[in-house]
Amino acid sequence: MFSKKKFIIIASIILLIAIGLGIAITTTKKIPKQVKRNKPLQQADLIQTLETDKAFYHPNDPVSFSLKLADNVANGRLIVSYFHLNEEIGQQEIKVDSNVVKWTWNPPTDDYKGYLVRVKSEEDEETIGVDVSSDWSKFPRYGFLSSFPDMPLEERKGAISFLNRHHINGIQFYDWHYKHHQPLKMENNEPASHWEDIANRPTTFETIRSYLDLAHKRNMKTMAYNLLYGAFAEAENDGVQTEWRLFKDQQRNAQDFHPLPDNWKSDVFLVNPGNLQWQDYLFNQQKMVYNALPFDGWHIDQLGPRGNVYDANGNTVTLDETFLSFLDRAKSSMPDKSIVMNAVNQYGQRQIGSTPVDFLYTEVWDDFKYYQDLKRIIDDNKQFSSGKNSVLAAYMNYNASNQPGEFNPAGILLANSVIFASGGSHLELGEHMLSKEYFPHHNLNMSPALQESMENYYDFLVAYENLLRDGVEDASVSIDGEHFSTEPELGKIWSFAKQKDSQKVLHLINFVDAASLEWRDTDGNQAEPQEQKELAIQLEESRPVKKIWMASPDKGQSVPISVSFEQKDGKISFTLPSLKYWDMVVLEYGE
Repeated sequence: MFSKKKFIIIASIILLIAIGLGIAITTTKKIPKQVKRNKPLQQADLIQTLETDKAFYHPNDPVSFSLKLADNVANGRLIVSYFHLNEEIGQQEIKVDSNVVKWTWNPPTDDYKGYLVRVKSEEDEETIGVDVSSDWSKFPRYGFLSSFPDMPLEERKGAISFLNRHHINGIQFYDWHYKHHQPLKMENNEPASHWEDIANRPTTFETIRSYLDLAHKRNMKTMAYNLLYGAFAEAENDGVQTEWRLFKDQQRNAQDFHPLPDNWKSDVFLVNPGNLQWQDYLFNQQKMVYNALPFDGWHIDQLGPRGNVYDANGNTVTLDETFLSFLDRAKSSMPDKSIVMNAVNQYGQRQIGSTPVDFLYTEVWDDFKYYQDLKRIIDDNKQFSSGKNSVLAAYMNYNASNQPGEFNPAGILLANSVIFASGGSHLELGEHMLSKEYFPHHNLNMSPALQESMENYYDFLVAYENLLRDGVEDASVSIDGEHFSTEPELGKIWSFAKQKDSQKVLHLINFVDAASLEWRDTDGNQAEPQEQKELAIQLEESRPVKKIWMASPDKGQSVPISVSFEQKDGKISFTLPSLKYWDMVVLEYGE
């Protein structure tokens, strides 16, 4: 995000030039079009797209599907199969009389369940995930919007449709606001129709309102971004007291502030988030936002550690210790609204985890730069919050995005494999894919192949949410063979396991050909893994196993397949058909 010092140091000059010249890196929106997924060569491209009408569904809600076929298709039939994990729970036949086919399905009424839906013709097949949950925060899949000028309605619809296809059930509205201390611009006691954000980009009330309406029709939750302690230089003119601010010295000679480019509206000056008068001031501002715009909650940002800071009386302020009071009072002041707070590099996460946030959110920087660190953050967050799930803001191909180009699929998919397998989700999708903490930055695009893979990965995240992030616990696993390791290692397959009820979930992530173990793939040179085929696996397992099955976002469109195995002398032996990036193998124990 713009408020993080690393990006400002590296990119402020670039931004100054870009803004001054009107270069569109901060405003141009190239919403990826839905593309045809890869199919085996012998299959025809009969099925063009498959969509659901919402990002997630409440129990008892019907699911509406829309499928587009090739233009020359006039009649035929489709077989639709519905899976929960490895069990096919239903099937129906759909008659085709045009190239656009629509139907509905009533899932089981169980809450917090993920499903995979497969549509087959004689020549082709396609799959999509369905999440049935009464609360979005159980399985958060977080996206963003970052540009709100006057724009065509179709462009707004396209952005929301793209997020919906990836089952994004919550949207962070980034830098939509007028000022940090006065997020909604008012004129004559009414919301203004237009204003400029902190970077002096044009912002339109109607665009924001339209996006909110479009998101809500898709059952997406909407979150208004703002800092918990940000104020502009002249904030005293709007009622912010100097005595509320934070200082770098006990004599109040130097206010703590975060520098921004010269042609932006203001630097960001810090206010003491533990000051009750400031809290009341900002909460009232947030209530004004809710009165004018139907946001579902507040995405609260911070800047991370600030060194030694003091209040107006010269007392030391330990910032992370103020988060508990701020968040508790924010929730009690606005009890019907969601709250999510960013823990920059885990700063304050232990305190945040004990507050009524919907889920835990971590912006990951170089203190946690390895794949193993991503899993560790998710594990720690679960402990801090008594089991809540996590979203990681982890910006990919960071240096590569200093110039126009494309994302490196290998880096993206390896990072997502680790995050998803560990039980988290990845903030990365909006009008474009993220590469910097300043969300409007957009130099890299997704290739059609990466777009196809991303649909598969998010379908997988939804379909198998009950084994990925639904009360699973770490479990031990020991696989024989020099090709496997219990932590990420170059030239090896990383294996770790989770346990739930009578199931052990084994995750296998392919680092055999990896060029680096740093997840950011900052220069975009992570190597694509070669597919491992007929992989013999033997692992220690003393409990009787009645069934083994597997699924992968990299093959078979995530459909589960049975795996033959042998159990003898405390060991299980089986052959994995293939491994590209990530396979999930499930052992089901007998009675």
